[in-house]
Amino acid sequence: MSENIIYDVIIIGGGPSGLTAGIYTARARLTTLLLNSYTILGQAVSTHLIENYPGFPEGIGGFELIERFEKQAQGFGITIYPDTVKGISPIERQGRNVWQVEAEDGIYYALSLIIATGASHKALGVPGESEFSGKGVSYCATCDGPLYKGKSLIVVGGGDAAVEEALFLTKFSLKITLIHRRDSLRATNILQERLFAHKNITVIWNSTVTDILGSTGVEGVRIKNVVTQEDMELDCSGVFVFIGLVPNTRLFERIIKLDDNGYIITDENMMTSQKGIFACGDCRQTPFRQVITACGDGAIAGFMVNHFFELRNN
Repeated sequence: MSENIIYDVIIIGGGPSGLTAGIYTARARLTTLLLNSYTILGQAVSTHLIENYPGFPEGIGGFELIERFEKQAQGFGITIYPDTVKGISPIERQGRNVWQVEAEDGIYYALSLIIATGASHKALGVPGESEFSGKGVSYCATCDGPLYKGKSLIVVGGGDAAVEEALFLTKFSLKITLIHRRDSLRATNILQERLFAHKNITVIWNSTVTDILGSTGVEGVRIKNVVTQEDMELDCSGVFVFIGLVPNTRLFERIIKLDDNGYIITDENMMTSQKGIFACGDCRQTPFRQVITACGDGAIAGFMVNHFFELRNN
């Protein structure tokens, strides 16, 4: 990649929002570079089946959907490059005020930015979790589920992601225990119906995992009932954690405003607190995080970047 090019827009992140934004900026004939970190596995690409995206009544795998997005964006002329961004800063270059994007493989420049870095799964923060990460502790059932054929598994969480992944894991495991800290699930009703109807899934209510046990790999968990304060140990070969999200925004905290949870604050036009920087998708402050809403955000961001240039040139 040439470091002498000043792009109209650099998109940071290659999930549904970033790719949709790229489709819109490329169609507006803005020179567009999308930097996609392959060290951070996006939520969409790691989802086994997306069944609520319009136009796919039988559902579609997350990896296939993202592949289609990439192909469509590249068809309009967007450049997609695998690189992990380390920071951004405003500088002057070639007599213009630009944004410098420092990445592992090089430095890039643009007149505007779209941040679409998404969010990552939150960790439990209990003893044994980091020690056994990749050795029985996982945050992606699609990635690691096949490794546990015939084994007993623990799923932690109560939202859509936890229930969807527990159902997916039944393809490999005959015994799955879902542990949830409340007495009811947050998942949508249709997912709950499927979960409760499945003979291989047991739910333990009002409980949290306090310890992940094992020697060279996961052998069990210790859980605590938050009502009775009783402790109990369960044998298992794997622990899959789906307890919420953490936005991938730490790189930008000194440049743009974030809320108390680290999500980027934008207006309805996806504009951040910094002129020329837009944000879209799961990394921004929004009440609902789905593939379809991420695409909507991306479309608005891409459109408003073009509007930004129209105003700038008048």
